[in-house]
Amino acid sequence: MVAQIWRSHIVFGAVADPFAGWLLMRGLRTLALRVHRQNQTAMRIARHLSAHPKVIRVHYPGLTSHPQHALAARQMRGGFGGLLSFELVGGFRAGNEFVNSMRLPARAVSFGGFESLATQPAAMWAGSIGDGAAETAGIAPGLVRLAVGLEHPEDLLADIDRTLALV
Repeated sequence: MVAQIWRSHIVFGAVADPFAGWLLMRGLRTLALRVHRQNQTAMRIARHLSAHPKVIRVHYPGLTSHPQHALAARQMRGGFGGLLSFELVGGFRAGNEFVNSMRLPARAVSFGGFESLATQPAAMWAGSIGDGAAETAGIAPGLVRLAVGLEHPEDLLADIDRTLALV
């Protein structure tokens, strides 16, 4: 019996403590609402950015221009997620200025919270794998990754437009 319990423990993980269980239950109650809001806002931002002259390309499966949009539409029936990325005219410097100048999203690499976060993948990877390898891996110098949070969509769009005007 101990061996069976041990195997189950290895497969399923340890039992959460009561406080972690309570936090999980509390968060799950509003998860659908939060994900719905993030999906809606990310789609608005993706559409907005795809029409902006300082944006080369937007990577978001909800856009019909995305190469795998048809697949995403079949598989992602509840929305296309709260994570998108876009490439800026001006390369590395533009991406860096953009991420550093935003007021609402924090510059961070952790996604899934209620606040918007932004990163510049080329800044994280260039030092360890080099610029050439980063570009070969699809990490464009001006790429910005945005995890959309729960801020009001108009506030995020205003911050994006204000920041794009600076870059």
